[in-house]
Formats: sequence, C-alpha cells, structure tokens
Amino acid sequence: MLKKVFMAPDPGRIRLRFATRAVLGIGLAVVACGLAGHSLTGAITGGLAALLALFTVTDATVRGQAVTTALMPAVGLPVLAVAAALQDHPVARDAAFLAVVGLGVYARRWGPRGHALGIFAFMLFFAAQFLHARTGQLLELSASVLLSVATAGAVRFGLWCYERRLPPVAVPAPPGGTGLARITTRQAVQATAGAGFALLVGQLVSGERWYWAVGATWWAFVNTTSRGETLVRGFRRVLGTIIGAGLALFVALPAHGDAALTVLVVAVSVFGIFYTAALSYTWMMLWVTVLAAMLYGLLGVLTPSLLALRMAETGVGALGAALAVVFVLPVSTHSVTDAWIQRALRCVHACTAQTAARLAGDPDADPAPMVTELEQLLARVRLSVAPLVHPLNPMLGRKRRARRVLALLDDCAREIRGLVAVAADPEASHDARLAAACWRVEAAVEALTTGRDIELRTAPSATEPALAHLHTLERTLAELSTPLRTPSGSPLVGA
Repeated sequence: MLKKVFMAPDPGRIRLRFATRAVLGIGLAVVACGLAGHSLTGAITGGLAALLALFTVTDATVRGQAVTTALMPAVGLPVLAVAAALQDHPVARDAAFLAVVGLGVYARRWGPRGHALGIFAFMLFFAAQFLHARTGQLLELSASVLLSVATAGAVRFGLWCYERRLPPVAVPAPPGGTGLARITTRQAVQATAGAGFALLVGQLVSGERWYWAVGATWWAFVNTTSRGETLVRGFRRVLGTIIGAGLALFVALPAHGDAALTVLVVAVSVFGIFYTAALSYTWMMLWVTVLAAMLYGLLGVLTPSLLALRMAETGVGALGAALAVVFVLPVSTHSVTDAWIQRALRCVHACTAQTAARLAGDPDADPAPMVTELEQLLARVRLSVAPLVHPLNPMLGRKRRARRVLALLDDCAREIRGLVAVAADPEASHDARLAAACWRVEAAVEALTTGRDIELRTAPSATEPALAHLHTLERTLAELSTPLRTPSGSPLVGA
C-alpha cells in the first residue's frame, strides 16, 4: 500500500497540482471567512464547502465544472436551512436526512453534475449535525458557504486552471437500464435502506455522534456500482479510519487545539486527501480521520474515547451499507463487470477503426479521444474487478481469472496506444494489409462480446509497426476468450 501511494506515476503531475491547489483554495477560503468576521463554526463550514467544490466537481469541460460549482450553493443552502430548522425535532430531522441520502444518490443518473450536487447537499446536512447548527446561525453559515465556494471557484477557474491545457476527459456513465434495472435507482434505494439502519443503530451507540454512521454508509456508495465494490469500499473506509485514529492519537491529541500546529496538520491532511484519493481509498480515509480529529481539537472536544466512538460508528455505517447491497435489490459484481468489459472491448473496436481510417488517409479520423475513453473505461473495469482480486477473496479460481483479464486488457491498451502513436506519424505506411488486420480485430471484438468463438488466423511476421501492433492485439483478444468464458461459478463477461 505504501508503494502504491509513494511510487505511483503521476503523469503531468496532475495529482500534485490537484492537491496543491486544494490546499491553496481551501486555505484562502478559510482566511476569507476569518477576514469577514465569521466564527470558528462558520470558518469550518466554509472550509468544507471549498473542499467539496474543489474535490467533487468532475465535469468533462472547464465550462461545465464552473456551472456545477456555481450551482452548489443553490442546492446546498436549502438543505442546510432544513437541517438547522429540524435540529430540535429528531424524527423529522432523521426523515429529512434519509430523503437527502436517497435523492442525492438518485441524482447521479444525471452524470458528474448530479453526482457532485448530491454529495454537496448530503455533506451540508451532515455538517449541520457535526456543528449542531441552529437557525440563528443560518445567515453566517450561508455567507460562509457562498464566500468559500466563490473563493474556491476563483482559485480553480481563475488563479490556477490547469485543466484548460488538458484535453477534456468524460467520466464514463454507469451501465444504464430503466426503472429498478437502472443502477442509480437501485443504489438510491440501497443507500436509503443502509442509512436508515446506520441511523438507528448509530443512535443506540451514541445519541450525539450518530451521523458518523450515516456518513460511512453514504460514502460506501460513492463511485461504486456493484455489491462487491461497495463491500470493498466499506472495508477500506473502516481500515483507513482505524489507522487514521491511531495516527490522531499521536498528532491531534498532543496538539490540544494549538492554532499553528493545527493549521499545519490540517494543510497536510488536505493535501493527503486530494493526492491519495485516486490511488487508495484507505489512505484518503486516513487523512480524512486526521483532519476530523484536528477540527474536533479546535472545538475542544477531542478525546481518545471520541476517536474510539468514531471507529465504532464507522463500523456501523459500513455494516449498514453491506447489509443493504446484499439484501436490497443487489447488483452483482459479475453483471457490472460484464458491462464495463464489453464497453472497453467496443472502445478497442472503435480505436482500431479510427486508427485504420487515419492510416488510410482520412484527415477527419482521430483515434486520440477514443484512447482517452479507453483509459477511463479500463479504470472502471479495475474498480469493478477489485472485489474479485482482493486479498480477502477466498475464491482463488475467480481471482486468478480476474487478474488474467486485467493483464490482457492492459496489453490491449498498450497495443492500442502504440498503434495510435504510429498513426500520428505523417510518414506512417498506408499498407493495404492494414484493412484486413483491422477487420480481424473488429471480428475478434464482436466474437468476444457476443459469445462466439474467435477464428485466429496465422499472420506472417510484420515489420511494419502498425501491422505488428494489430497482429499482437488480435492475439491478445483471442487469449481473452479463455478467462472470460471459463465457467467457474459465473463468467466474467459474455454470459
């Protein structure tokens, strides 16, 4: 896990810039709240709003990101007002919280914007419980949210908008469907049921900190689409919380709310959250736990028993999510994996077709966007297959097959990248054999996605780079048919 975080490549230093900008944006937002005369509660609310504005917005274009960021207060402030107004009415408050959970997850059907706005709404309701917000504080808290989102937006879209120099990257939408066949609908029902369990049991554990359990359930459903993914995410959240709480004992408790030390640790924690998020959910949760401990230290309520309570409530929330995905409209890991693998294979087909057209002299053919999409889809495949390759998975046969599938898909991506690089060369050969090789690749993809056998024809060794990549790609696709169709309980694709 250490190697994964510290030795992982960071092309273009994107993660480094992402994390550094977050520290800058959130820091300036908190300073702005302080200069405006806001209380510690207001500054914490503003810092959270800035963090969410910088972390959750993932639209494909900078313009889309700016629109989503601008919409955040419009969605979040009414939720904050409801949470504050219902603070002294537990039954109504709990019902409203569960409604926010369900609607927040359901909103993900509208893509990255719905996803980000759903998270923002949930977290402002959560923050109201964290800070025990009352209606008398609404004016200040609302001003903090508006000021902080505006400050974060100014940093992201004005001061340091490195995304303008990057090609737009669209996040692949989850597999579709209608009604209860749609994953976002099922997840909304699951999340609401899991949050209901977490809320009830969490209140039995602690009548004051029960919302931690609801938060753990909520985040178990973020960026997951299947039963296995949610279970693994819940496990990683618990593990990260336990490690983070242990670290907080040696960092947050000795700080005793010391302002200078708290600012330093909070800045490091924010950097850690943003830098490790794409690599390890366990590491991200470690930093989230340390950050929360430092904030509790500032509020003067941090104790070892509070850290123990956080671990217990996190466990309750993870259990709620696990029970929901297993017993309430379950979405199997294999069905989701099937959908993502098929989409990745069809993207290989499209990349090959675009590259062939480019090599044949079509000036409008451009395989580069398809390569970017393929990388995104393969990332989703890896996330979907993660439960099958997890060290705790006892089904060794499926684990071996899943690892083999991932390795071969990575080989396909490598050959596609090489093929596209050749096509980008204006001196690339327009060999007539390319059309036949591309046709065989397309036929192999069709066979894999429709359950037919692949007819692999022996091709002569190719010295021309494009042909060599195509021949290797064809052989790799043929090798994929074995692990994808081996009937060990349930096939990974093509069932």
